[in-house]
Amino acid sequence: MKEIQRVLEIMSTLRGENGCNWDKEQTHESLIPHLIEETYEVIDALYFPNKENLKEELGDLLFQIIFHCQIAKEEKKFTFEDVAKTLGDKLIFRHPHIFENQKNLSAEEVLKNWEQLKTKEKEKKGIFQESILDGIPKTFPSLQRAEKLQSKAAKIGFDWSSPQEIVEKIYEELEELNEELGNPQQSKERIFEELGDVLFSVVNLARFLDISPELALRYANEKFESRFRKMENLAKEKNQNLQTLNLEEMEELWKISKEQEKQSIPTNGTF
Repeated sequence: MKEIQRVLEIMSTLRGENGCNWDKEQTHESLIPHLIEETYEVIDALYFPNKENLKEELGDLLFQIIFHCQIAKEEKKFTFEDVAKTLGDKLIFRHPHIFENQKNLSAEEVLKNWEQLKTKEKEKKGIFQESILDGIPKTFPSLQRAEKLQSKAAKIGFDWSSPQEIVEKIYEELEELNEELGNPQQSKERIFEELGDVLFSVVNLARFLDISPELALRYANEKFESRFRKMENLAKEKNQNLQTLNLEEMEELWKISKEQEKQSIPTNGTF
């Protein structure tokens, strides 16, 4: 607590009369890009484990939270202590099996209770659910929001019965996209819509298979980058410039790169 208080005092000084001009100019809105950036840097540190790096990145993210709390304090809305108290109260309220009746619930039961208690919390505040889809931020990355929308709908039984059905739906959406692409009077808007349907269906398949679409795409990105960089190295070894090769020559290097690749698929819960 001593170190937390120290950081809070530093933040107050930075925003004070004789503080840093940059810090004093910031608002909740202006800090949004920095909050997003620091969040992704924490995620990057988690993917490439390094104790010291993760510690520093978590500190940078905490700084963003403290920054927002300082601004709110200046606006007489709430303080860092208020945020901590709200969090503590919420954790206790949503874990009655730990802090009240001492029940050994499964992870699935905990999640079910969590959602029910979350709804009760909102009702106490006068916030009543109009739709099962309420509460999903529109600012979520699109892959994540698609997965959340589908998961919410699935909780009341609006879901597929097998992955094969979803695969058929993907083929159906691809066919509709292909028809638009082959239409002499093709519409950019219709192609846009059909491509969105394809992507939404692919996310549905990943969700049904209990595979994170974000992580699956991240792995595909890493695989592509690894193979492409290998292509560049292979070209250099042959005293060639990749940019001057034709597609057939590049595809030959791609095949070699693919054969030499020894990239492992992520495991241990990273799906």
